Amino acid sequence: MAKVRLVLVGGFLGAGKTTLMAQAGKRLAAQGKRIGFITNDQAAQLVDTELLKETGFEVKEVAGACFCCKFDELIARTDEFLADRKPDILITEPVGSCTDLSATVLQPIKKFFGDKFRVAPFSVVVDPQRLRLALSGKASVFTDSVLYIYGKQLEEADIIVLNKIDQLSPEEIAELKNSLAKKFPSTPLVAVSAISGAGIDEWLALIQQDRPAGTRIAEIDYDTYADGEAVLGWLNASARLSSSEPLETRAFALDLLRAFKNEFQDLKVEVAHVKLSINAPGTALVGNLTSTRGMPFVVVQGTKGAPATRALLILNARVHISPPALRAAVEKILAACGATVKIETLECFSPGRPNPTHRFKDVVAQN
Repeated sequence: MAKVRLVLVGGFLGAGKTTLMAQAGKRLAAQGKRIGFITNDQAAQLVDTELLKETGFEVKEVAGACFCCKFDELIARTDEFLADRKPDILITEPVGSCTDLSATVLQPIKKFFGDKFRVAPFSVVVDPQRLRLALSGKASVFTDSVLYIYGKQLEEADIIVLNKIDQLSPEEIAELKNSLAKKFPSTPLVAVSAISGAGIDEWLALIQQDRPAGTRIAEIDYDTYADGEAVLGWLNASARLSSSEPLETRAFALDLLRAFKNEFQDLKVEVAHVKLSINAPGTALVGNLTSTRGMPFVVVQGTKGAPATRALLILNARVHISPPALRAAVEKILAACGATVKIETLECFSPGRPNPTHRFKDVVAQN
């Protein structure tokens, strides 16, 4: 029986991992591959899951902690796929604030489940704007402990994926590639746009080769790591929207994201990622705001933001602010959004200290 190729796509919040995965799934399916996705978050109700489901693929979630702390549940989800769907490739996305995934996820899978899986090279996706700030050494909008996580993610990568090149000039792409090559000279680098599709075939070719995977184990100070996660407020919510007049869903989503941007600018706090999905008859869309200074954008899956009087809103926010202040900001904006909002679920917290199920000190060879 052929082994299932297991692909781990890491990277910091807002890097564009899920959009990249959706693009990859479509291209692999067009090649005749059977694909499954596993998403991961500190809480349930994920925009990422909704986005991937809209592409028509089977998606399973591991919620409540990162893959490293929910390792057994991750394996249980893979077993469900193997029993039901018999996929050729499973693409998995860990929490964007997590690192040390080589030691806590890839090595245990190679050691204990090498008979089932061929682990692909570990890809870490980076956003060019955050990368530029991290490489510059200038004062950051995030604390040093958050930047520590960002740096460790890059350090343990088998492949670095520079995303969002559609937003860059050729000169800017060359500059960032040169900076990454100097800092990580032995790590393959591929530049892509998850929106336009540029470079994705090159990345897919790399992860489908039988290249070494999980080749680096970073030294991690878990006190610093835990502090970097704990300074972020984390909110997942679902709500029913209703309006006497039809809402133009795309315009509504953009207005909502602009309201979040303005609110967090007024509070002088940094957005790691605010993302939302709106589902209504005839339309499904996903919106993103990936920094306080950035511009919100919306990707429509169905018709062009078809008007609707009722819709389901799922909201995920990760912001450099305390959970009570984050909750107050979200409730304030939803109350003034121009629609009747009935919140069905809402969790708001700071992630707890990582406590991995396994942690390997040495790289495990893969047969």
